[in-house]
Amino acid sequence: MKRFVSLITLIGICISGISQTLLGITTDKTTSLVFPFAISHVDRGTESVLAEPVKEMPTILLVKAATKDFPETNLSVVTEDGSVYSFVVSYNNKPSEWVYYLPVNKKRTIASYANGILDNPKTIKGIKDRKWKMKADVMGIYIKQEVIYYQLSLDNYSPIDYNIDLLKFFIRDKKKSKRTAIQENELKPLYVAGNISQVKANSKSIVVVALDKFTIPDAKFLALQIMEKNGGRHFFMKIGNKKIMEAIILPDLR
Repeated sequence: MKRFVSLITLIGICISGISQTLLGITTDKTTSLVFPFAISHVDRGTESVLAEPVKEMPTILLVKAATKDFPETNLSVVTEDGSVYSFVVSYNNKPSEWVYYLPVNKKRTIASYANGILDNPKTIKGIKDRKWKMKADVMGIYIKQEVIYYQLSLDNYSPIDYNIDLLKFFIRDKKKSKRTAIQENELKPLYVAGNISQVKANSKSIVVVALDKFTIPDAKFLALQIMEKNGGRHFFMKIGNKKIMEAIILPDLR
């Protein structure tokens, strides 16, 4: 887990921010902005806006107007999970709100966890498939709140690049009668970290796929299918409910 935490701090801020919030401030009273994660950077559009983080509570930013009737400006705040919060700031002698509780940027948080898991060591065994000097392997399963993260490894021992045409998770029935069509329920990823387009010859690629939290009925299993573009090195792996129930709980972002 130490490796995971250290990786989180290295993730760049190449992200989509939360939509802008209108913020009215005045000179004689302080407005409090409460963020879900600690504040790492604050940028004021002009010096007409005074902004100071609270040392004892790094998730709170205190905002006040330096002068009256200043022209409309902006305020940007970056939190430690990589989220960007943007505010349109104007002077308001009597603001309607004094405390703003900002929501979690769920998409950014999921991306931070997924990228942080990429370099984690292998934690589970027994879920793999091999085909013509290629190996697909489920290295680890993690969970944080309502999201499950699957860490996958693709090893190419051949002199030919492996171009990925399809990477698909779906729930399938364990048994079916000859007269019944196969029932499949595809699970759409919330986020995918890593290279899912190509695995170069004699190289390895790690991918983390984030899915909504779920468990599997006894009569079904989770299937993972990976198919090669214009090739025949296709993989099919079964992930049982027992493995999912043993998912490692991820620590809070710091």
